[in-house]
Amino acid sequence: MLGNTTIIPVASGKGGVGKSLIAANLSMALARLGHETVAVDLDLGGSNLHSYFGLPNKFPGIGDYLKGGRSDLENLLIKTDIEHLRFLPGDGRTPFMANIPPAQRQSLIRMLHDISARYIILDLGAGSAINTLAFFGLAHRGLIVTTSEMTAIMNFLTFLKNFLLSLISSVVRKDKHLLATLHDAFRRTMDASPLTIDGLIRILERVDPRMARRAEEICRRYRPRIILNMLDHPDELKVCTNIESVLFSNLSLECDFFGAVFYDEQVRKAVRAKERLLVQWPDIPSSHSVGRIAERIIKYWDEPVKNSRERIIKDAWKRYEAIQDTSHAVGHPTASKGLGKNPL
Repeated sequence: MLGNTTIIPVASGKGGVGKSLIAANLSMALARLGHETVAVDLDLGGSNLHSYFGLPNKFPGIGDYLKGGRSDLENLLIKTDIEHLRFLPGDGRTPFMANIPPAQRQSLIRMLHDISARYIILDLGAGSAINTLAFFGLAHRGLIVTTSEMTAIMNFLTFLKNFLLSLISSVVRKDKHLLATLHDAFRRTMDASPLTIDGLIRILERVDPRMARRAEEICRRYRPRIILNMLDHPDELKVCTNIESVLFSNLSLECDFFGAVFYDEQVRKAVRAKERLLVQWPDIPSSHSVGRIAERIIKYWDEPVKNSRERIIKDAWKRYEAIQDTSHAVGHPTASKGLGKNPL
């Protein structure tokens, strides 16, 4: 948080889990609650956030800034027709834009810090590219969007591991001996025991205890917030127990579960029609769930959430039962809510 500005990176371990949809509609929800909000498309080279706002891809954006055509980002912000919401386009047309060099990345980060808003939502590229990891590190509390499918969970856990490894590498990068020690640990053979963050810190500690403590302190500052998207049933949230366990034992991380969003067939239809979900379909379950996440951000963002797993599960069951009651009341079977996976 910078002054009265909260930067919220939104990441995912893989594509197709609804990350951009969540980022866009979360921006709308925060703005509609009266907070000055800026949505930033940082999926450089694959920018498409504009489509979730119903905007054409014709406005200059981050790509123009990086290519030297603009002096700052503030003048590139587009005022939307949603009060309190502005949008900063990315660049989906320039080749290799996802691989910007470190100097450009640092310049972009400085400019992002200068944007005036209460909330800045960063829609990052999927996966663990170096620039994506760096942008995720702009805040100690970033959002991770995943589904309950094992491949999606494994990918987001890999993303967080790569993120922490990049943090540790940045701490020791000026010490050639420590950096060599780190690289030796990375090159462990497949038959070796899995490398945990705690184990890596212990390896560094044998060489330089002071630097090891510093790396550990920096890693422990981060506390990701997890959103489970495209759920069919609250029972899928049982996976949260395993997620907590793996994060703590392998990555020495604690997390908060910040939202559970059920699958809704209308989501796919809205995206295909380039409709703004929260604006044009405010009463469907997905929109209500995103609104709840926005409320949690306003209330809890600056502090750990006690019993977040139990709270999310309880809330999910309550909403699921409400969905079933509504379906039966209007004469539709449960299946009408699309109990199958959304391919977003």
